[in-house]
Amino acid sequence: QVQLVESGGGLVQPGGSLRLSCVTSGFIFSDYRMSWYRRAPGKERELVASISPFGVNTNYADSVKGRFTISRANFRNTVYLQMNSLKPEDTAVYSCNAQNGPYNYWGQGTQVTVSS
Repeated sequence: QVQLVESGGGLVQPGGSLRLSCVTSGFIFSDYRMSWYRRAPGKERELVASISPFGVNTNYADSVKGRFTISRANFRNTVYLQMNSLKPEDTAVYSCNAQNGPYNYWGQGTQVTVSS
């Protein structure tokens, strides 16, 4: 049974930081590209960051470059998203995604709210 469980979201003031985690099970984690997506109210889902199976390659949305860092710990079947210098426009539900060829799995998401 495939599971992706996100945690670490919450309410934070502008300029603050959060670290999201996504713990996975039920598939061979190191075979999958892992990504974080977000969906803000009234907007389309967007790709925030992704990381290759062994962490060699990463890419980021322009809106988060220099502020967010994606990483993974294959021995823990876990992917992380360190978010610094948060802005109100980062408010969204953040979901992790695992992708390998035709196989595509999603977590339920965690809410991040940036507000004073």
